[in-house]
Amino acid sequence: MRIVRLPGIHHDSNVVVVVGNAGNLLIDSGTSWYQSLQVERILGVLGEDSLDRILLTGRRFPCSGGAKHISQHFNNCPIHIHKDGQASLESGDFFTTWANRFDSDMPSTETVGVEDDEIFILGNGQVSAISVPGHSSDSVAFFVAEKKMLITGALLPRADRPTRWDLPTGCLPDLVDSLKLVKSMELESLVPLQGPAIKGKKHIQEVLNQHIDFFKSCIDNEGVVPKSWPKPAQTAIWNTPSPPWPLEEREDA
Repeated sequence: MRIVRLPGIHHDSNVVVVVGNAGNLLIDSGTSWYQSLQVERILGVLGEDSLDRILLTGRRFPCSGGAKHISQHFNNCPIHIHKDGQASLESGDFFTTWANRFDSDMPSTETVGVEDDEIFILGNGQVSAISVPGHSSDSVAFFVAEKKMLITGALLPRADRPTRWDLPTGCLPDLVDSLKLVKSMELESLVPLQGPAIKGKKHIQEVLNQHIDFFKSCIDNEGVVPKSWPKPAQTAIWNTPSPPWPLEEREDA
């Protein structure tokens, strides 16, 4: 099985292509802004093959906006999302998807519900869905057991960016519980919403601990982010620490 991370463009999420000997799938689609370019990038990985399905980590526009266009290019392959996010996509809800903050429409997108622990078999490997609410009620991470890899979506925007819980259906205590679940998985690779993959058990544990400790401190502070931190940009689905957190593993760690 081969896994290729296509780095997010501008506001887009990372887009992950999973190639198996009995099927191929895509995890997240990016916004609709670069959807035609995304198709070209995906074709560059698949060659003559096609996509069997698209899995979404959540309803937010940076993850889901381009899904309909990509699906249509690949013979209307099914788009899977947690049942809590289906209505938002199928109705083209630009509020809960956050598309309105990008001055964009959310295309009405037909979806198939994803169940917790649902498994997508690709022959020489499989991808399983894990419910990780907190950023939103429909947040799902996708686990590739053969690689000990997890694709997190907005649960973990980037190593140096903790997610927001003040967007529609977000929940701060759920974030702590979901990140603790991820921490217990003993991962070797973690693909966040944007930015480089986080690799190595030690580095992953350090990153997760920093995020968990931050959210715990916010709970103790009645859900308030430190005053020294800048207000999130209109399109941001994460908070920006001040002073900055490390993006990469420290050489002296």
